[in-house]
Amino acid sequence: MLVSHDADHVAPNGPRVAIVIVTYNSADVLVGCLRSLVDGSQGVHLTDVVVADNASKDTSLAIAKEAADLPVRIVELGRNAGYAAAINAGIDTLNTEELDAVFVMNPDCRLRHGALAVLADSLGEPDRGITVPRLINPDGTLQPSLRRRPSARRALVEAVIGGRLAGRIGTFGELITDPREYERPRAAVWATGAAMLISVVAMQQIGLWDESFLLYSEETDFALRAADSGWSLWYEPTALVEHIGGEASTNPMLAALLCVNRVRLFRQRRGGLAGLVYYLAVVLGEGARALAGRRTSRAAIVALLRPSRRIDKLAS
Repeated sequence: MLVSHDADHVAPNGPRVAIVIVTYNSADVLVGCLRSLVDGSQGVHLTDVVVADNASKDTSLAIAKEAADLPVRIVELGRNAGYAAAINAGIDTLNTEELDAVFVMNPDCRLRHGALAVLADSLGEPDRGITVPRLINPDGTLQPSLRRRPSARRALVEAVIGGRLAGRIGTFGELITDPREYERPRAAVWATGAAMLISVVAMQQIGLWDESFLLYSEETDFALRAADSGWSLWYEPTALVEHIGGEASTNPMLAALLCVNRVRLFRQRRGGLAGLVYYLAVVLGEGARALAGRRTSRAAIVALLRPSRRIDKLAS
């Protein structure tokens, strides 16, 4: 079912941008997200705000329908199909021939003033297919979001000393945790998928998001496929987006899905011996943390070692 608001938004002569928000029982955060879009889209022509809903049972749809000051329409997937499937469904409703870029985002994000304009301006540089903002926590502190290319060596180092420490030592960690690395615009291999602006031209070459990942690693796969096609991912520190996040650090099911998808994506791209080493490194790291009493790591180990216990669909 689609619910439309036909009015165009601000800056009709600016870059033409549509937003796709993926929701699933997101009522607690969606109001703040939608309210932030008016200020966050200053300087661009916001043509559409598509709320792609994964069968929410709360009041998410009602909240979206009440956003009369935005060009909102709703796409109901009818099931909890995952982040990538919802993005694809949302993009499928857009007339991309009349757009310059699409911003995909989580509902627990809030855009700060002019964030989309900064990202869109940066996207105009040659070969840039994706631009991402500086993510901050609700208290205003930096939320590390940039990543290096996944490798067996990095997975092993992270298993031994932990991801955050590894990210501060040279280029040993996949997650870039050194705050100094976030003070300047820069290229990155991939970034957290909670908020990213994608060029329509690049999107048409890269193709659909891989729906088989359900949650986690779908943004990694998309960014790596973008690079395969010659498109870079660019980070803009002056574009600010507040992101609540953090569920994978507390929810055992999500933590397990994150680990399994990391391994599956690496094997899919590298295969063979490198894939085996990467898998063993992840098992080593999660196993050590499970023995230390971390619930999320126990769930991850079960999923990694017992394929029959792996998640192939999300709860509806």
